[in-house]
Amino acid sequence: MNALAKIIANQTAIRLEQVDATLDLLDAGCTIPFISRYRKEATGNLNEVQVATISDLYEKLKELQKRKDTILKTIDAQGKLTDALRDRITQCWDTTELEDIYMPYKPRRRTRAQVAREQGLEPLATLIILQREPHPEAAAQRYVKDDVADAAAALKGAQDIIAEDVSMDEGSRQTVRKAFRREAVIASRVVAKKKDDDDAQKYADYFAFSEELRRCTSHRLLALRRGEAEGFLRVTITVDDEECISRLKRHYVHGSGPCQTLVADAVADSYSRLICPSIENEFAALSKEKADDEAIEVFRTNLRQLLLAPPLGQKRVMGVDPGIRTGCKVVVLDAQGNLLYHTVCPYMKAPDGKGGPYVAIARQWKVEAIACGNGTGSRETADVLRQISDIPTYVVSEDGASIYSASEVAREEFPNEDVTVRGAVSIGRRLMDPLAELVKIDPKSIGVGQYQHDVDQTKLRHSLDQTVELCVNAVGVNVNTASKNLLTYVSGLGPTLAQNIVDYRREHGAFTSRQELKKVPRLGPAAFTQCAGFLRIPGAKNPLDASAVHPESYAVVEHMAADCGCSVSDLMKDPATRSRIDLHRYVTKTVGMPTLNDIMKELEKPGLDPRGKAETFEFDPRVHTIDDLVTGMELPGIVTNITDFGAFVDVGVHQDGLVHISQLANRYVKNPNDVVKLHQHVQVKVLDVDRRRHRISLTMRTE
Repeated sequence: MNALAKIIANQTAIRLEQVDATLDLLDAGCTIPFISRYRKEATGNLNEVQVATISDLYEKLKELQKRKDTILKTIDAQGKLTDALRDRITQCWDTTELEDIYMPYKPRRRTRAQVAREQGLEPLATLIILQREPHPEAAAQRYVKDDVADAAAALKGAQDIIAEDVSMDEGSRQTVRKAFRREAVIASRVVAKKKDDDDAQKYADYFAFSEELRRCTSHRLLALRRGEAEGFLRVTITVDDEECISRLKRHYVHGSGPCQTLVADAVADSYSRLICPSIENEFAALSKEKADDEAIEVFRTNLRQLLLAPPLGQKRVMGVDPGIRTGCKVVVLDAQGNLLYHTVCPYMKAPDGKGGPYVAIARQWKVEAIACGNGTGSRETADVLRQISDIPTYVVSEDGASIYSASEVAREEFPNEDVTVRGAVSIGRRLMDPLAELVKIDPKSIGVGQYQHDVDQTKLRHSLDQTVELCVNAVGVNVNTASKNLLTYVSGLGPTLAQNIVDYRREHGAFTSRQELKKVPRLGPAAFTQCAGFLRIPGAKNPLDASAVHPESYAVVEHMAADCGCSVSDLMKDPATRSRIDLHRYVTKTVGMPTLNDIMKELEKPGLDPRGKAETFEFDPRVHTIDDLVTGMELPGIVTNITDFGAFVDVGVHQDGLVHISQLANRYVKNPNDVVKLHQHVQVKVLDVDRRRHRISLTMRTE
């Protein structure tokens, strides 16, 4: 059994045998989507979130093990590694505790205490800390020499040694750490000379701010740290210094006398100069890490909702990127997303009753749907487009479209077109299949997070990549139409195999079966096992190739069909025949009820897209700018972003309004995602309009 399994099981409340089985699969190179979808018998039916949690903890613990190995080697090289110390380090799985253990042995710069030790003052420090010498000044006189000017200098050096020893003591650090944990206060003050800067005004709420650290929400903490990084705020984390010093003195000072006074002063110096700054930095880092994790979770949740937004499907689409000064960029895409035509239409501030120049384009190219970007000029352009009554118009988020249009991916797809055409193409394709198009863009550029540029970028990248991978595999991929970017995220593939699939498809034509995937260069048995169930081949000779049934389970389905006296195709078409199947007859050592139940769901609706259907939306015709808003007005809106403090809603006035978490429902709301989803159509009421600061306050409460 994996040695780390027990730790992970304790932290996650997942059964030990489930964790151990999952770790074995991860060590064997299995991906999270594959494990959660096709190895349910082994893991005890763990879902993708649980498997991902185990995987993340496993990687974290392996990194901690590397740190422990480094520490052991360092201490051993100093000749100070005892059996007891080795056992303690080996058994420690808490980062803070591990660093406390290591602190006395950590190589460090030349400190005041180190200088005093080199001057031979350590025996004097030991004498003082014992607090038995009635005349420490006289004792210090014995240490006066060339580099120690007098008894006062000797005593000062001894105090430096005591202060450092106190600062490296685990008990001392825990005493201060407990105080920070209970009562630390985070405060900010504006930098006086920056107070009147225009850029500083966005931090006006934090010019004189103070709050208990443990109650400070992630968005406030990240805002404070951003203001500090930009030079507008000074941020501190403090506790009651006198109380902390008093607690330390009670531990180190015994009785009264000259030695006790020297020790008390050394303890106070240790706290102020060494312990407090160190623990403050530690809690600043820990609170930032916690805020990062919360912000990343918000971004991950929003990204998942965005990627799994309902697709329109394969229809001929007109994509329109509104522009006031340069006109509206218009493209027409075929049902596969290929560019057929592009032009520029003049911007129209108001409908003309005829649909402008778009009608002729729509009729000529037999357009079935229109995608209008939601940027500047969107509201007015969408109103014009809706005059084409028999063609539905959808407003599509264009966040990140400009990033895509200038990317290497876009240049490869459209080497002869400029960035404006590429951007319009991206808008049109987002309506057809949001997932397939958005995987081409760095998730940070999609605009559905909070403070995404301020959080730990390595963690953010890992979380978002993992989210994209889970979404792609949850939906499944048509291997004959998918781009390299989309294939890259399929379980077991990656960039190289994705490119090999595209190259093979280009050279040999469309795949006709999953078995043909084995002919792709470098796509060996292991990769085939990981990817095959997530790759779909519509119209294949074997109907199971278009489903989520894994090839390793084809024999089970064929057995069922044979027992029913029909073909696999007939079995998939006939609910009555399937209803007669007794699944328990097909349970084996490797195929259990979880897999059999999944197979039956697939036979009922093979390759079913879990994302639902796209819906059109129209803003209230009474409002076009923020000046049209009146307190109490009720309006339809679209949720554009979700944070941990509420949801932003577009009501069609070129400035999103905020529904604070306290205004999302008539009840207490802990997590905004419990009430709203990204791109959800909602009904809101205007609470307040701050036209000077361009802020709109909305409510969804019905009281």
